[in-house]
Amino acid sequence: MKQSDNSTVLTVSQVTQQIKALLERKFVDVWVTGEISNYTRHSSGHHYFTIKDDKAELSCTLWRSIATSIKVRLKDGMKVVLYGDISVYQLRGRYQLNVKWVVEEGIGKLELKFRELKERLLKEGLFDESHKKELPAFPSAIGIVTSPTGAAVRDMINVLRRRMPSCRIVLCPVAVQGPGAENEIADGIREFNDFGDVDLIIVGRGGGSLEDLWAFNEETVARAIYSSGIPVISAVGHQVDYTISDFVADLRAPTPSAATEIAVPDFREIDVQVREMVTRLRSGVGRAIEILRMRVERASRSYLLRKPEEMLSGLQQTVDELHSKLTNAAQLKIERYQSGLKLVDEKLNALSPSAVMRRGYSVCRTYPGLEIVRRFDQVNADDRVKIELSVGSIFGKVDKTAED
Repeated sequence: MKQSDNSTVLTVSQVTQQIKALLERKFVDVWVTGEISNYTRHSSGHHYFTIKDDKAELSCTLWRSIATSIKVRLKDGMKVVLYGDISVYQLRGRYQLNVKWVVEEGIGKLELKFRELKERLLKEGLFDESHKKELPAFPSAIGIVTSPTGAAVRDMINVLRRRMPSCRIVLCPVAVQGPGAENEIADGIREFNDFGDVDLIIVGRGGGSLEDLWAFNEETVARAIYSSGIPVISAVGHQVDYTISDFVADLRAPTPSAATEIAVPDFREIDVQVREMVTRLRSGVGRAIEILRMRVERASRSYLLRKPEEMLSGLQQTVDELHSKLTNAAQLKIERYQSGLKLVDEKLNALSPSAVMRRGYSVCRTYPGLEIVRRFDQVNADDRVKIELSVGSIFGKVDKTAED
């Protein structure tokens, strides 16, 4: 085959780099199951091995920084589930799995199922804090969904009776492991909601392996807890154990005993607090009474209470004096206003046209227009006029006009 003039020739490194970019972008956080072979632990602390099935094999690396947190002891022939990222070792042009987690095959399947269910329920909102219900401060009755024969139920009952003897305990006995256990647990939660008459539900069991605790990782239990109208505390296993029930419940307790300590307050501590409050209340009331008593004593020694009639008569005299001053001031102001009005009235009368006409003057107007005639050229001969006098009017006709 002849190379075309416009074709690009890649070096081995360039091809490997492009393959590396494609693989490492595509295969991130993958789970791979198979059997270990050619296992080697290098003096550097890194682990190298191959994982295979009946049709293929895949090179794997487990770096020292990751290996220190892996509890599984790797060996040839072990069936495992690996979690990691695909990368390319450029020097050899070989792709491999950089391992980030290792679990034995049986446990690995459960771990994978746990992660898948957790992610799905998280997206649905079953773990949202907004859905969490507040626990009652003083529950009168608590329902427990657990095995009737395990040590966990005895511990919970003992703690509840010690901390709050008045709290009623209602036990719903169920299987907590094995086939069908998840359905019994879910039914117990639903029965308490329908008929239990309890204020709080505790769901849990003692410690065990992942398989032993698996019933609390089932979806039916998670949805029963989520749908419960009664607050639920999840108390499964030990502090290091986490189940799906823990994420859905309104509160997660590290152990069953811890759940009962969270559920109810210690009546002895409450008794101490009440006694302290009563003491403070009595002390406060006593101080308040003493302060009031001192005020009454001071008031009883006051002049007002000893001779109230003298105090009242003095006040009455003051009122009378103020009334007289107010009356006099009002009368004086009225007289001033009257004098001012009289002066204004006299000025208005002096300027009034009627007063001027009473002195012998008259007003000439055109007729019928009634415009005041101020100049001789406002009228002509034969025009009619009206002359207003102090008493009555005269109507006439203009004979002639003259400027002087």
